[in-house]
Amino acid sequence: MTQESTTVGAVFERLLGPRATVSITAYDGSSSGPADAPVAIRVTSPLALDYLMSSPGDLGLARAYVAGALDVEGDLYTALHALSAQVDQLTPADRLWLLRKLGPRHLRPVKPPAEEHPSRFRRGLTALRHSKERDSEAIASHYDVSNRFYELVLGPSMAYTCAVFPTEDATLEEAQANKFDLICRKLGLQPGMRLLDVGCGWGGMVAHAVRHYGVEALGVTLSREQAQWAQKNIVALGLADRAEIRHLDYRDVTETGFDAISSIGLTEHIGARNVPGYFRFLAAKLKPHGRMLNHCITNPDSSVAHRSRGFIDRYVFPDGELESPGELMTAMHDAGLEVRHAENLREHYAKTLAGWCANLDEHWDEAVAEAGAGRSRVWALYLAACRLAFERREIELHHILGVRTDNEGGMGMPLRPDWGV
Repeated sequence: MTQESTTVGAVFERLLGPRATVSITAYDGSSSGPADAPVAIRVTSPLALDYLMSSPGDLGLARAYVAGALDVEGDLYTALHALSAQVDQLTPADRLWLLRKLGPRHLRPVKPPAEEHPSRFRRGLTALRHSKERDSEAIASHYDVSNRFYELVLGPSMAYTCAVFPTEDATLEEAQANKFDLICRKLGLQPGMRLLDVGCGWGGMVAHAVRHYGVEALGVTLSREQAQWAQKNIVALGLADRAEIRHLDYRDVTETGFDAISSIGLTEHIGARNVPGYFRFLAAKLKPHGRMLNHCITNPDSSVAHRSRGFIDRYVFPDGELESPGELMTAMHDAGLEVRHAENLREHYAKTLAGWCANLDEHWDEAVAEAGAGRSRVWALYLAACRLAFERREIELHHILGVRTDNEGGMGMPLRPDWGV
């Protein structure tokens, strides 16, 4: 056994600690951790050490996994329990120890995997953050991958937002349908009303509202692939006379006088500085007594930085930003939308992500064939890491319902919630 192979095992033993529940085997035979652990991590190349040493926090671990220099045998979610916190919290003393053990050769700059987006600085050289051009590029990079890939991950509902589970044992499809129905009821939809769904994805909310509540609906999305899939589905369902999906920035919607607006998973993409204007723009689209439901991922408190970092920013949602529920409620109120109800669905998103992880695992070979090994690894890591983040309350998911009152303060709602919960 060479000195470096021993060092590789020692490195991960230091990273994981003495009570780690995963085993490690290195590319040249070194190992650490219990041999009978339920999850095994294989360090397949020295490139893994290059990434861990040269990249801060979770970004180095992500690069190693996406590049295939580090592999996981067993459940990735379980592995992250053991790996994520330790690697993300390397102290200067840890890095100095690693440098002494490994030598300076692992500090060399290493080209990141092809799936990685440029840094925020480099993105800023081409377009202003949250300009229409840059937002369009960011959305396309994430959503215009392959509709078939999303079908494999999301399932028949094609709903890429937090489901709402009516019971612990409800299926993912049942929970997604229940989510759309809950939003329809919170919005007080009735036959003949007009609904605007901004950031409509593959049109699930539009289709549900038109089919089950008799409304006329317009959905808009910045993803061309989503819009094409959704409009084709609307036609196939026989709803084209009452529903339309457009490939369009929400800021370019010209219609007004809507009875209701749903925003499901869009606020995360618009940028914290644009939130006040976002709600002002949409409030102006509503009739008096019109309701707006904002469904989005949130920070657990207002002290947390808005901008995503590391792996999420460079691989998943470039330019993504989260706000606390209090910040969102204040912006809605200041825009003239009186907040009438809010709830946290954090545990529901953890269960949703577990369902998506299971779908990806079940269809792994087809997903790789459709989108490539690197991108499939990005998604596996992203879904498992986000599930863990929701469980640990590092992020949350809030429904916030607002209403545009009339000039005399009337809000056209019953004294108590009328959506059956």
